[in-house]
Amino acid sequence: MPSPTTQQERQLTLTVLQATLQALGSVVPRNVEILLHDLEHPEHSVVAIVNGHLSGRRVGSPILAAPEQDQGFKALMQASADQQGCAPVVLPDYPTTLKGRSLRSATAIFRDRDGLPFASLCVNTDVTGLEAAMAFLQHFQPLGTTPAPADEAADMTALMAGIIQDALQRSGQGRMNKQAKVEAVRLMQGRGLFIVKGGVEKAAEALGVTRYTVYNYLEQLRGEPATAARD
Repeated sequence: MPSPTTQQERQLTLTVLQATLQALGSVVPRNVEILLHDLEHPEHSVVAIVNGHLSGRRVGSPILAAPEQDQGFKALMQASADQQGCAPVVLPDYPTTLKGRSLRSATAIFRDRDGLPFASLCVNTDVTGLEAAMAFLQHFQPLGTTPAPADEAADMTALMAGIIQDALQRSGQGRMNKQAKVEAVRLMQGRGLFIVKGGVEKAAEALGVTRYTVYNYLEQLRGEPATAARD
């Protein structure tokens, strides 16, 4: 549990970042989505968002409702494992996809005085040619026109189940030896499953192992010495 002083510093940083998003939201084009995540609450992490129509997310959406191949999850897991220093971790300009569209993304992860990540600022730019052109033309819509409301945020349980099922299929469901299970855990980790409360337990249930074995696999993936896993 963060100390009162650390908690105040976290809240101050979030307040400053929310004001930054409000300013940026008044000038960025409609094909640029900017989100601020409160990592203490991954089930409803989005606390501020600009151009949420791009992904259908809104304030209160979960962190797992992210673009595919989002390397920000990898940076977050690394920042969580490496608590040396408190400088932000920045992952600039990497490709992602969303609903068949091509994006260029960037992520900044903010850490408190103890080196623990507590906030994440994400930028996603839709670079799909035709859609980018259409988004530009929408700037000329009549003043006062309200964009159509975004769809409801995806259900957290369904998102977690989808990540697990995809990992099982890609790692070779039906031949789940230890190597395949470790690969499935790697895929789940890459999609951010273990950031969310209950992610380890759901993965363990799907793999037919204990949650301690999943932690063991994660240690192996981080290159740390690990005790023998009991499947």
